[in-house]
Amino acid sequence: MNIRPIKTKKDYKATLREIEGLMLAKKGTLEGDRLDVLVTLVEAYERKTLVVELPDPVAAIHFRMEQMGLVAKDLQPMIGQLNRVYEVLNKKRPLTLRMIWNLHRGLGIPAEILIKPSS
Repeated sequence: MNIRPIKTKKDYKATLREIEGLMLAKKGTLEGDRLDVLVTLVEAYERKTLVVELPDPVAAIHFRMEQMGLVAKDLQPMIGQLNRVYEVLNKKRPLTLRMIWNLHRGLGIPAEILIKPSS
């Protein structure tokens, strides 16, 4: 099978090209097994080398509001009075633990995003 670890960006790109060529391989075949192993190697390499920056919590709230068709008033049950909602949305007030919990439950925003300090 001749499979090697992915150590460099060049190895990574070559492996992605090979995976692309194997995408239609059937399970249980040599090509299918090779595809499984290569995908596992790519996933391990990406976990080690690719750092995904979490979005700003307020940006995440705005994004979710847009996705769900919400307006500031819709956040009152999760944040508090409308003036407080606007303070949070304009980064004038930090999120409290209670707000984070309510936004996580109400909007489905991952808590690890909401606890990050706003930039």
